[in-house]
Amino acid sequence: MTRGLGPGEAEDFILANTALLAPPHVPEIALHLADEAHDLWRRTEEELQEIGLQPPFWAFAWAGGQALARFILDNPDSVGGKRVLDFASGSGLVGIAAAKAGAAGVTAADIDPFCEAAIRLNAAANHVALAFTDADLVGGDEGWDVVLAGDVFYDRAFAERLLPWFADLHARGATVLVGDPGRAYLPKSGLEPLATYEVAVTRALEDAEVKKTTVWRLA
Repeated sequence: MTRGLGPGEAEDFILANTALLAPPHVPEIALHLADEAHDLWRRTEEELQEIGLQPPFWAFAWAGGQALARFILDNPDSVGGKRVLDFASGSGLVGIAAAKAGAAGVTAADIDPFCEAAIRLNAAANHVALAFTDADLVGGDEGWDVVLAGDVFYDRAFAERLLPWFADLHARGATVLVGDPGRAYLPKSGLEPLATYEVAVTRALEDAEVKKTTVWRLA
C-alpha cells in the first residue's frame, strides 16, 4: 500500500486523521476529509514522508473536483450507462458522483497508492463501488466512454503529458471532461465550457475562500 503503512494501517490512519464531511458544493456526498480539527492539516510534507506518505491530496475536496462532481450529479446523462475513468482521483469524489449518477462502471486512478484506502472508505460511505488502479494511465486507453479529470492543470510538465493523451482519447470518441478553477496551465484553446460554479474551498490551500470553477469538455 505505502512504504510506511500496510493496507489495514492505511485505513486506520485515514479514520484517525479525518472526519466524514460533505464538500460544500456536493452535499449529497460524504468524504473522509481533513479539517482544522485534525493534525493532518498541519503536518508538513517532510513529516508525512517520514511515515511513508505523499502529500495527502486525497484528504481535501479540491475546487475542480467539486465542480465536476456537481455537474455530473446535475447531468446524469453525461455518464449514465457509460464506462468512466476518474483520472487523478484523489479522494474519489468525482468517481463517486459518476457511480451515483448511474455509470456502468467507474475506475478511479491515482498514482498515490494511499488513495486506494481513501477511495475504498469514501465509496463505502456513499454506498457505491469503484475499481482502483495506481498505474500511470497517461498514454493508455482501456476503452473508457468518459474520462473525468478534476484539477489536473497545476503543473506545466504534467499538463504537457496530459494534453496529447486527452486529444487522442477525444479523437477516438471518448468524452473528456475537466473541472478547473483557473489553474496556470489550463489550455487556452480546444475546450468548450459546459458550466461554471462558485465553489467554496479551504483558504489554507487556495488563494481565496471561493473559486470560480468551470467544467470544460475537450472539443
